[in-house]
Amino acid sequence: MNRPEHLQRFFDSVGWQVKNQKLYEQALTHSSFAHERGHSSDHNERLEFLGDAVLELIISDYLFHHYPHFSEGKLTRLRSDLVCEASLARLANNLELGRYLRLGKGEAVGGGASRPSLLADTVEALIGALYLDLGLESCRRYVLELFRPVLQDLKEGVLRQDYKTLLQEYAQAHYAITPEYTIVSESGPDHNKTFEAEVLLDCSAVGRGQGRSKKEAEQAAAREAWMKLT
Repeated sequence: MNRPEHLQRFFDSVGWQVKNQKLYEQALTHSSFAHERGHSSDHNERLEFLGDAVLELIISDYLFHHYPHFSEGKLTRLRSDLVCEASLARLANNLELGRYLRLGKGEAVGGGASRPSLLADTVEALIGALYLDLGLESCRRYVLELFRPVLQDLKEGVLRQDYKTLLQEYAQAHYAITPEYTIVSESGPDHNKTFEAEVLLDCSAVGRGQGRSKKEAEQAAAREAWMKLT
């Protein structure tokens, strides 16, 4: 399958009716890929910058109109949770975005296609591409559809939950045991490490997750386990 067909498969999977495919190709191109080919500016960092601002506007507008009784401080905290790296990486994984990325050889070998920070940046770049290609209203519609799982968590009141606590309460109530966590791998340079944690119930693995700290990885593992069990 050639690259345009591969890209069209992505558009079909997300249901986007786009006009300028080159914008999305750029959004899915990491700087490592561009630099290897001598195209130092033909990557997604500028689109990421734009998409970050557009996403903040769309989510701010959504929260303002859907939660009229919330204070400015609470709206700010909710927006921060909705657009944080963990939320964006979760959405990227839902889209299987790693399959469509163009990465340099070193980045690909190093696991870039599954790195939360890289995936989160790519989601923002795609939002920047949507805005430039289709305008704000179409972009808003697609972004809110994309964020539906996270917005549903917010509606159900579990967005800011401590999943380790939730899992512990569930495990003790249903199995009379306490979850155990272990860090199974770590990768990346010291200033930008990615950790992978596994959570066990009665010596059986029930969830895995990644994060930029051990605690974040454990929370991600606990969330996966809690979602599966409940």
